[in-house]
Amino acid sequence: MAVRLFKLAFAALLLATPALAAKPPTREDRVAALIARYAASPPALRVLLQPMPKGGDLHNHLDGSVYAEDYLKWASDDGFCVDRTTRALAPPPCSAGQVEARDLVTRDPKFYQSTIDALSMRNFVPGLGTGEVNGHDHTFAAFPRFGAVAARHLGDMLAATRRIAARDHVQYIEQITDPGVAFSPELLGTVRDAHDLQGSLALLAPKLPKLLAASRAEYTDAEAVLRDRMHCNVLHLAAECTLTVHYLFFVLRTLPPEQVFAQMALGFALADADPRFVGVNLVAPEDDPVSLRDFDLQMHMFAFFHARYPKVKLSLHAGELSLGLVAPLELTHHIRDTIEVAGATRIGHGYDIPFETNAAGLLAEMAQKRIAVEINLTSNDITPGIKGAEHPLALYRRAGVPVTLSADDEGVFRIDLTHEYVRAVTEQKLGYRELKEIARNGLEFSFLPGASLWQNGDYSRPVAACAASSPACDAFLDASEKARIQWGLEHAFAAYEDDVLKGSLAR
Repeated sequence: MAVRLFKLAFAALLLATPALAAKPPTREDRVAALIARYAASPPALRVLLQPMPKGGDLHNHLDGSVYAEDYLKWASDDGFCVDRTTRALAPPPCSAGQVEARDLVTRDPKFYQSTIDALSMRNFVPGLGTGEVNGHDHTFAAFPRFGAVAARHLGDMLAATRRIAARDHVQYIEQITDPGVAFSPELLGTVRDAHDLQGSLALLAPKLPKLLAASRAEYTDAEAVLRDRMHCNVLHLAAECTLTVHYLFFVLRTLPPEQVFAQMALGFALADADPRFVGVNLVAPEDDPVSLRDFDLQMHMFAFFHARYPKVKLSLHAGELSLGLVAPLELTHHIRDTIEVAGATRIGHGYDIPFETNAAGLLAEMAQKRIAVEINLTSNDITPGIKGAEHPLALYRRAGVPVTLSADDEGVFRIDLTHEYVRAVTEQKLGYRELKEIARNGLEFSFLPGASLWQNGDYSRPVAACAASSPACDAFLDASEKARIQWGLEHAFAAYEDDVLKGSLAR
């Protein structure tokens, strides 16, 4: 009944004819004015924006989104060890250079706290602690430190990150994650010549069915664990139980080319076979010498697989480079080649766009093709130091390139998605309407299956079937997972705006 009433109200709103005379401010106008009033107050913005519906988080590394405290709890439960110097977590037995993780929080609180620092960006000081000289190196060094524990707790990680997202009022996540067999010798030890694409695929083909079955079973088991952890098998479901999540298989760009090819083969096959996996991504430092050396080859590998699996979507890290981090010529082509050669329909980061050859032409191309950019403000600040006016978010928006906001690695960076929305207001000077558009972009440019609710991406024009509440609209929503979540987002916006205008900050 509530959904039916909302449909009627939503349709009436869309069909209303503007009055010729000056009209009173709309509910959206009033919320926008309220956000603008508190634009210089991060605490007030936090109060206002935390309950704001945030559409989709399209750039969410599963392992990097788990907080260190969770990893240390699981390490304690599993009897793991902590390296005295690097603070890497490792399975038992513990050596002389390690301490037991069990009950570390009570046995040695100081060591426990400094281990959290080593597993995240908390309290990072260049050259101290574990010795990394900058935020870029410390960020990427954190992942192998908790990797052994992460590999044993897929279901727990899925549950932990969904709790954060639900509290943050996120409607959808595309979570970057891999099955364990993606790093198995059976997969990675097969290919001998990565330049022979056809021959390499022929070697892998007989092994893929078994690896696919193992991958699918691993996520089925993990999702059973997450439902148990979140008590999702009861009549009253918590918000995290109703959150929609799909997965992006990631390829590790720093591996040898033969192993990169093997991971691509598994990733494309899995995304083609399992509807939980909606695409493939490419991760690890783009500035790594191996990544730079093999970039052209990797782009052609993606093109090879994309031609064989045309329905599999690509969202690739690209342009995560800055002047000084790499030689200037490396800044001139990564975004373009990721789009034009590899076939990506979204890119992550993209902050080296001003250095691309014919950047203006590339921006126009991205706008015309509707290539969305996943913006990660805190990540971009911590790793290369790109922030404020140096960040190309405004450049993308002026060029008509769609953007989304995401947290990237919220556990490593000790943030959440609300933090990024607040930062978008205080640092990038965006208002409520821009945030609302970005939240909608997070669903419109997602890889959710089904048709969009909107005509040609125009958020004021729903498809004809849903221009008014009708059985035809019900049927349309039933047939499209994307449209259903988009419809729910609009409902959530209406409820949020009503609540904000009733709150104490609106007085």
